Amino acid sequence: MKTYAYPHTPIPFNFQQSVERFHVEELPLFEPSGKGEFLLLDIKKYDLSTWRLLNIFKEATGADDREIGYAGLKDKNATTSQRISLPIKYEKMLKNITTDRIKILKKNRNHLPLKVGQLKGNHFEIILTHISPDDAQRFSKVGEKMSVEGFPNYYGYQRFGEDGKSWQQGKEIAHSGKRLKGAKEKLLVSAYQSYLFNRWLSQRVNLSQVVTDHSPKEAAQILGYPAPLIEVLTRQPQFFKLFIGEALMQYPFGKQSYCKDMAHTAQRFQKKEISPTGLLAGDKVSRAHADAAYLEQPHDDEELTSLRGDRRFAWIWPEAFSCEYAKETATLTVKFTLPKGAYATAFLEEIGKYSLRPQRKR
Repeated sequence: MKTYAYPHTPIPFNFQQSVERFHVEELPLFEPSGKGEFLLLDIKKYDLSTWRLLNIFKEATGADDREIGYAGLKDKNATTSQRISLPIKYEKMLKNITTDRIKILKKNRNHLPLKVGQLKGNHFEIILTHISPDDAQRFSKVGEKMSVEGFPNYYGYQRFGEDGKSWQQGKEIAHSGKRLKGAKEKLLVSAYQSYLFNRWLSQRVNLSQVVTDHSPKEAAQILGYPAPLIEVLTRQPQFFKLFIGEALMQYPFGKQSYCKDMAHTAQRFQKKEISPTGLLAGDKVSRAHADAAYLEQPHDDEELTSLRGDRRFAWIWPEAFSCEYAKETATLTVKFTLPKGAYATAFLEEIGKYSLRPQRKR
């Protein structure tokens, strides 16, 4: 159960992830050079996972798995635009792709293939239904506020399987001590990494909420922290409170550093120059220091060494946010851009204040 950062009352709306209502456009990190031995293909796909997309190109061209590059994974139940790469020698074989669920929008040449992570972010256009005019207006106001103040970068429900429990299998595999076999086992263990991150982030949001909503004396009693520490936290102007030893990263991408001066770091955080990061437990990963390490440790797992660890932004800011309401159909078209790896559903859930996970049919 995650903790929401914003105090407004829930905003009801109907969300359905489908080709008609959920559109994602990948924002590339660089423009093609126009020369080189690799093709960069800008593709639009419909009701198709990225894995299935790559398999279709593999089957049509005869290319090896390792020869087809992509920047990020995109949803299946959606209309999505993304870029892939493959060696120029396979260009003539593209004619073998006949499915109407794939459209090649552009072809360019480049000196290097595409690698995972080579994207700026994703732009979303989502249609919400069964929303009243008043709730649409409230939705817009909260979204605009979040564009300025940011929101917690939770992993979305999609990360954890249909029943939300795939992380449990991942934990068992991670603790078995064996080498991971295939993409499925890696996905399950990464779901466990994501579960630990979400749990840590929820605890940190709750901690920040206590400091924000109570007097310093009350907050000190609730959290069991020394009064001088609460006083310092209270003086930080932003909602998400920072601690000494916090693992920080330049935003939206850049070098890592550690918090040594909470007041100075808080100012940079408020200006969107840096953001704190949370741990994705695993091999060869840097961990927080000092007080921040104390908060991170309960959500770490040093037995998880079968996957490389990483750090993930804890707090992000949506950009290019806008809403358009159609009264006759009671629909709200929402547009926004998020950094790579962020979930549109996490943004919508923070506004709605309830889980969007589809109910399983019995």
